[in-house]
Amino acid sequence: MSRRTLKAAEAIRQIVGMAILTDIQDPRVKDVTVVRAEVSGDMQTAKVYVSVMGDEAKQNLCLKGLKSCAGYLQSKIAKRMETRYVPHLQFVLDQGVKNQLLVSKMLDEEFGRASVGDGVPDEDVPDTDDEDYEDDYEEDDEENYEEDDNK
Repeated sequence: MSRRTLKAAEAIRQIVGMAILTDIQDPRVKDVTVVRAEVSGDMQTAKVYVSVMGDEAKQNLCLKGLKSCAGYLQSKIAKRMETRYVPHLQFVLDQGVKNQLLVSKMLDEEFGRASVGDGVPDEDVPDTDDEDYEDDYEEDDEENYEEDDNK
């Protein structure tokens, strides 16, 4: 990609992201994050990758809402960018986060590790809420003070 298309893609990502956040009133378009945008070399089309929180039905509903708002979003882009052509917007569901979670789960199953936040305490980390831990800690401090006094 050329520098020009990269700059245009970043501008489109920002404009579309802010418009979705502040301007669009469509109830289908909720919990959407614009992840990135890619602009074709001739600046005729732009793919806007979005991440939608929720199940597959909610994601598909949100994509339909975004496609219906594409004309409005293109007009917002035309007002902010000074280009000969306003790219035609195509919305694509970004599967990056979903794929990351799937790979992480597969690795955890393969290596038998517990997932972060699953409620299983690490064996190497002492439980600081335990009263015995606090007593041991205080005894260690007293021993250190006694050693310092003997020096």
